[in-house]
Amino acid sequence: MSASRRVLFVSYLFPPVGGVSVQRVTKFVKYLPEFGWQSSVLTVSNPSVPLVDDSFNKDIPPGTILRRAKTLEPGYAMKQAVSGGQSKKKGNPVVGALKSVVRSTANMVLQPDAQVLWHHNAYRDGLKLLSETPHDAIVATGPPFSNLVLGDKLSRKTGVPLVLDYRDEWDISNAYWENKGHNQISNWIQTRQQASALKTAKLVLATTPSSAASIRDSATKAGSQAECSYIYNGYDPDDFPNNIELTKPDHGNGTDRFRLSFIGTLWNLNSIEPVVRAIQHLAQQKSPLLDEFELLLAGRRTPDQEALLDELDELPVQVVRLPFVNHDEAIRLMRTSDALLMLNSELPKTQRIINAKTFEYMAAKRPMFVVAPEGDVWNLVYDLPGTRLCQPSNIESIAEQLALAVEEYRVGVNYESALWEIQPYHRRELAQQLASKLEAVVGQNEIQLPAGKEVSR
Repeated sequence: MSASRRVLFVSYLFPPVGGVSVQRVTKFVKYLPEFGWQSSVLTVSNPSVPLVDDSFNKDIPPGTILRRAKTLEPGYAMKQAVSGGQSKKKGNPVVGALKSVVRSTANMVLQPDAQVLWHHNAYRDGLKLLSETPHDAIVATGPPFSNLVLGDKLSRKTGVPLVLDYRDEWDISNAYWENKGHNQISNWIQTRQQASALKTAKLVLATTPSSAASIRDSATKAGSQAECSYIYNGYDPDDFPNNIELTKPDHGNGTDRFRLSFIGTLWNLNSIEPVVRAIQHLAQQKSPLLDEFELLLAGRRTPDQEALLDELDELPVQVVRLPFVNHDEAIRLMRTSDALLMLNSELPKTQRIINAKTFEYMAAKRPMFVVAPEGDVWNLVYDLPGTRLCQPSNIESIAEQLALAVEEYRVGVNYESALWEIQPYHRRELAQQLASKLEAVVGQNEIQLPAGKEVSR
């Protein structure tokens, strides 16, 4: 199908920025041309981020227009220098107080987030792009939620219909992100910002059914007429080639242990604490299975999470801590693990979260060990081969399921050849869903335009 329409993605997070957050837009951009849509991306030229990963550059197809605008944010090292982190260790009280003042001031002035310092240049470059090249729709994705505010401004100025894509919910992110400490004024400002974007939007997307329902409530309160729906995150088979060697890496502990791997960021929303407590429970029972158990973690970890892992140092379990690895290496680690750990903390509203890496865990065809509140992620994976579902608060159950998983490994149970019903989560299928929804938005917009006037084309 020849591409006849074009969509502008407003996305601060885009390759070469690293991490799981860049994949949703990148894979839409990759597959949308198959369904009649070319893409443009308004992104940042000097991202203030902790991770860089060039491995997604190959997914950007010819015909994609990239417009990179400069942000006025300080570098990520400076952000980290004033970060409060989540460590319970006491430092210099004067330095701590100064950092607290800087963070509080930044949180008050920079609404809704520090990436608003990108807006001046991004708004100018976005308007220039929209005037140079006809576009049929704008998709603004967040977080950062300043993307949604920027998309709102661009849509209001140009008349190009707006789609809001919530990779995470605004209020959940504010509640749990590091260094967020919003007061009533900040909450009032951001409520108004979100309401404005929702009223402008023709379509609002989330990544889970429950999140879509929650955002629909917010849209209704804002007086928005937008349709609220969801498109899952997914996996790309191109990231899982069959022609590579998949030998289990030896991290100095041998390769004969049962390896449970977590790939991603460990922080308060994805805490390792329930698993640590379960391992300690097995140690108290003097379980010999710990001698055959390895816990591998690859990615960023906050100080509190590192401290929890330190508690395992004197136990027979092997703990392998790797830093952030690029996407190709992350996939290899998934595919060479014996089971994959999925974590969501037992906190308000977290039952609505489905971590983006869940779908790549599926594609790796390894049993999934889920420690999360019962909710959308349970509903998604409960019938996949080898899945184990545990409540974070039930430490004894987690310990029991860990022991059973090691026992299965010992007797040679293999789930890779089982039936994995995951085709609906192929990134191509999800891009087709988006294309269909964009066509509906464009059709609605053209009907509503005054006779003789066509803004989007």
